[in-house]
Amino acid sequence: MVNTLYGEVSETILAKAKKIKLFVCDIDGVFSDGRIYLGNDGEELKAFHTKDGYGIKALGASGVDVAVITGRQSNIVQNRMTALNVKHIVQGEENKLPALTAMIEQLNLTKEQVAYIGDDMPDFECMNHIGFSIAVSDAHPAILSLADYTTQTRGGFGAVREVCDLIMQSQNTLQFASGASV
Repeated sequence: MVNTLYGEVSETILAKAKKIKLFVCDIDGVFSDGRIYLGNDGEELKAFHTKDGYGIKALGASGVDVAVITGRQSNIVQNRMTALNVKHIVQGEENKLPALTAMIEQLNLTKEQVAYIGDDMPDFECMNHIGFSIAVSDAHPAILSLADYTTQTRGGFGAVREVCDLIMQSQNTLQFASGASV
């Protein structure tokens, strides 16, 4: 076992994290807490945590690409991910696996170089297809049982940051993280 910022992990998990060149995230339940606020005029609101934003910017600066694939379509997601310099934003894909497969091929990566974090059944196929599958701590039980790693933190409350830190720690780039929280 190896000590990380969030507790002990096995050498196997650290070895998987060290290979990562692309970190793919679901949105609802991972980047957000999964709740969607709807206003009387149809306005949709989501809350994003600045810890996750900082983690994504730091991970990107360390040389790891970041992507999001979500089944919903939202200007909020587009704006937030653009602000975080996320290069690969795929929305409106209820069947996420074809988008993930195309991205892996386009970036000329192996499955072992890809990590995916999810929380519910729409993420199952993607998590089963890549080298390092991650579930947020409050994920559906089927997702928890599939995951190589389960975060200590809940979705929307720093789980994405936890994984970013784990990847950077495994790749010896955590010490170079700097900048402002976003």
